[in-house]
Amino acid sequence: MSDGDFQGLNEDVRDIWDQNAEFWNHHMGEGNEFHRVLIAPAQERLLNLRPGDIVLDVGCGNGQFTRRMAALGAQVVAVDVSARMIANAKAITPQDNQRIDYRVVDATDRDALVALGERRFDAAVSTMTLMDMASLEPLLSSLQQILKPAAPFVFSICHPCFNSPRNRLTAEEVTSDGGVPRTRYSVSISDYLSAQATKGVAMKAQPAVQYYFDRPLSVLFNACFKAGFVLDGLEEPGFSESKDDGRASWRNLIDVPPILVARMRLAR
Repeated sequence: MSDGDFQGLNEDVRDIWDQNAEFWNHHMGEGNEFHRVLIAPAQERLLNLRPGDIVLDVGCGNGQFTRRMAALGAQVVAVDVSARMIANAKAITPQDNQRIDYRVVDATDRDALVALGERRFDAAVSTMTLMDMASLEPLLSSLQQILKPAAPFVFSICHPCFNSPRNRLTAEEVTSDGGVPRTRYSVSISDYLSAQATKGVAMKAQPAVQYYFDRPLSVLFNACFKAGFVLDGLEEPGFSESKDDGRASWRNLIDVPPILVARMRLAR
């Protein structure tokens, strides 16, 4: 399947995130363990923001990484398709914060993105959002116009090779050569090369099951290359210390990265 086959799901995506907004805001707060340990540090390194940089935050959710960038001195325009997410972000952010401009904008609406200002932004970032978007082309093509020359676009996603609703984490008891039993943690991969729309949850007990638009790296990166970007930074963060509690979890898979963070840069 291609992005064109997914576009009809865009309204469903917005409705699902409106339903999940309150739960997400309560449980995400200023970032869960994945964000604090894996995602935010890698994004900050690849963005390398300078005070006064104007940044577009695409799919800002409740604004937790938006606020972090503002604290680093950036001016941030933060957009999300969910009006309820934006309302929560505004409610959390101090009203005297002049560094953040929250807006309800659909990142699959090219015209709405371009209206934010041509050649306005020093950088763009998308935190764990691209795999939630039914189409990437409108965003990528609009970034050609609204980013300054050679400006970076940094995004984080669930690692397409290892972390998708189609894959399974496993924990199994095995015996070493010395006859000592131990727990071995691994990922069972059933599909990869085909782009698919599947459903899953980001957090247990969230009200609505969300769409994941699973794209292999070739589809994802080639869409960026077609839009005039080159890849000049890549991190695959993973946890460095296992809990070894017998559970099939990412905290026990210390040599398999659940997250991919990439920096694309306009080639002109």
